[in-house]
Amino acid sequence: MAILSVHRLSKYFGERCLFDKLSFEVGEHDRIGLVGSNGSGKTTLFRMLIGDETVDSGDVLLSKHVKLGYLEQHTLQDEDITVWEAVERVFEPLRKLEAELADINERLSTVTEAPAEWLERQHQLQETFEAEGGLYYKSRVSSTLTGLGFTAEQFTQPVSTLSGGQRSKIAMGCLLLSKADLLLLDEPTNHLDIPSVEWLEGFLRSYTGAAIIISHDRYFLDRVTNRTIEITQGSVYMTNGNYTAHKEKRERDREIALHHHKTMERRIKKLEDNIALLKRWNREKSVRAAESREKRLDRLKEQQVQVEQTEHTVHFGFTASTVSGNDVLDAENLAMQFAKPLFRDVSFQLHRGERVVLIGPNGCGKTTLLRLITGELTPQQGSLRLGAKVSIGYYDQIQSRLSYDKTAIDQLWDDYPQLTQTEIRNALATFLFYGDEVFKPISALSGGERARLLLLRLMLAHDNLLLLDEPTNHLDIASREALEEALEGYDGTLLIVSHDRYFINRMATRVLHMTPNGCESIVGNYDTFAERSANNLETATQSTEKPAKENAYKARKELESQKRKLTTKITRCEEEIHICEQAIADTEQELEKPENAADYETVTRLSADLEALNRQLEDLFAAWEEAQLTLETLTSSS
Repeated sequence: MAILSVHRLSKYFGERCLFDKLSFEVGEHDRIGLVGSNGSGKTTLFRMLIGDETVDSGDVLLSKHVKLGYLEQHTLQDEDITVWEAVERVFEPLRKLEAELADINERLSTVTEAPAEWLERQHQLQETFEAEGGLYYKSRVSSTLTGLGFTAEQFTQPVSTLSGGQRSKIAMGCLLLSKADLLLLDEPTNHLDIPSVEWLEGFLRSYTGAAIIISHDRYFLDRVTNRTIEITQGSVYMTNGNYTAHKEKRERDREIALHHHKTMERRIKKLEDNIALLKRWNREKSVRAAESREKRLDRLKEQQVQVEQTEHTVHFGFTASTVSGNDVLDAENLAMQFAKPLFRDVSFQLHRGERVVLIGPNGCGKTTLLRLITGELTPQQGSLRLGAKVSIGYYDQIQSRLSYDKTAIDQLWDDYPQLTQTEIRNALATFLFYGDEVFKPISALSGGERARLLLLRLMLAHDNLLLLDEPTNHLDIASREALEEALEGYDGTLLIVSHDRYFINRMATRVLHMTPNGCESIVGNYDTFAERSANNLETATQSTEKPAKENAYKARKELESQKRKLTTKITRCEEEIHICEQAIADTEQELEKPENAADYETVTRLSADLEALNRQLEDLFAAWEEAQLTLETLTSSS
């Protein structure tokens, strides 16, 4: 059943068409990936769906009683609250119920014989509180914050002390818990490290509502979505399936359309030549034949479908001007700390031609490590040695290496004064800076445009060791794929910080997993690393009991692991409880239908289903309560 219908929707900015006659429907369990190049109109479409942007023509129809959730609706305004309070506000109706229930319980404890209306009100409140999820809303707040990367210590931290990225994560947590029937998620994996993205994937896969997701994260889209809508050149292309399936079908359809177009062109050309020949004969019979064929030619031209023009994409090309020695970099026992320890015992080597990707949780020091290699920082402990003839190029993810008061063309000309204006403008054109766009101040460029300018600057340097810090941030999918293709052909050495798992899978010959206590080297790509981590976890789970004399550090880690597993179990139980309650409601609704009530076999089957569902619900509540009590015991004992 469709909960949202978009019919022949059009939007123009002046003469520019964002999209024309766009139509699609969203089912109640759909997970739709909305993709397209930067500036194609994806966010504008979201704003049209929620009514914040006018519609030039067409209709947006939202089913009655459907609650729509969009991230901007949860932007933090009041900063004088803690992280926990900011997210718990989503459950304000439950908190009020809880307070009223506590109040009436307190009053009942003070009397020997309670008035009947008090008892009735207590019963009503308890029933409503439990039915609305009151028994487990606090654990949902906890698991959501933990999943988004907040530690228990940060739960009580004032929102006013948080970074912009952390505030965005809180706003998303509020959105996810808002009980919306349709989530509109605009780049939800921004600001998230890989563990948090994986938690979000699990959340969305078990989510009972629908979602439309704008994202350039192809790995994320593949794991979450079941339909894809692509906005390109003012039109849309829709498929069933995730991003990879969509891309494959898109390419097949383009090949078929191109083949059909070429076939029609040959037929048209042959017919035009035939008509010209008949006209040259200039006989009455040949003229009539030419006129007849001209009518056929007109029909053929009407049937000719124009091949969709490929959108302009960036043309990267990285080459090294000199060849480095085989040993490019040797890092030994590096350690750094600022206000608190960042990392220690980090040791690794880089060899010529390797493509190494550095991964690890946010805040573990990956960017700091790159700045140590460039010489911007000095290690507090350990040593770094560069190999022979190594020249370093550095892509800075926060884009601080641009002069924001300059124009795009001046920035490049100042960096490479030996190039002519024509050479500079041609280079800028290959990175999609056309005409007067080259004279735009860098301060007026979008994040994606600045990213392209930085990459162009890096490309022109021809260094043989590239340090890339989150190079796919700000890039749309087409630009990411162009960058991947260029880096695959690069003849130097790469050390890349990235949380883009699709990019890592394609690029990495080796993964360095960085932690506060060192780094581990794994030959292969992200999937190799993930499989190895899963195997290690399984081995650890199946291992025998540790010796009694295990040190306090390991004991504390084990306790934290148990608590995390219990939190995961609680969350899973809560999700299954919600699904079971929905199934019970659906079955009861089926029983109430007149056509079913008159059918003895249907009633018998539905009644048996209902009884089984109620038993399942009791078991789930029992499992949830057991896990909750165990978690509370472990928490209080620690």
